[in-house]
Amino acid sequence: MKKLLLAIAMVTFGITLNAQEGTFNVGANIGLPVGDASDASSFAYGGEINYLFGLSDDFELGASFSYLQFLGKDQTFTAGGTSVTVEGPSNAFLPVAAAARYNVSEKFVLGADLGYAIGVDTGLESGFYYRPMVGYKVMDNITLQATYSGISVDGSNAAVIGLGGYYSF
Repeated sequence: MKKLLLAIAMVTFGITLNAQEGTFNVGANIGLPVGDASDASSFAYGGEINYLFGLSDDFELGASFSYLQFLGKDQTFTAGGTSVTVEGPSNAFLPVAAAARYNVSEKFVLGADLGYAIGVDTGLESGFYYRPMVGYKVMDNITLQATYSGISVDGSNAAVIGLGGYYSF
């Protein structure tokens, strides 16, 4: 798996070095944890930057760097008539990925990020990162997007269904 991710990174950065012109994007998103992540997290937010190079009029490829924060869900335990609420831990990841975007029309974009999410917090494992997205261009440089971000770690999956947007330079 690590060799595959290294190969993806090498191809992405090789294209980056050979390309003449690209688009720099900065964005933010919010979302609801789903699957395994919904048991321990109540909300998620994040940010991303990516730099994409046009390989054709409709297709772009580049590198993406993100931050994804899962907010811990409070747990209440009751014993002997006494309730105790324990604040759940928050977990953060730093995804590093290859990013691809395809302009379906002047307004709609389909895309995907594939890479590796680095666990930031102590004891948090890193894993395979994937993020399909659908975007709608509100203006030439502002795009709203719906995403599904997933991080696979040892048979479990931390995932988020999210909404966000990004600004293109």
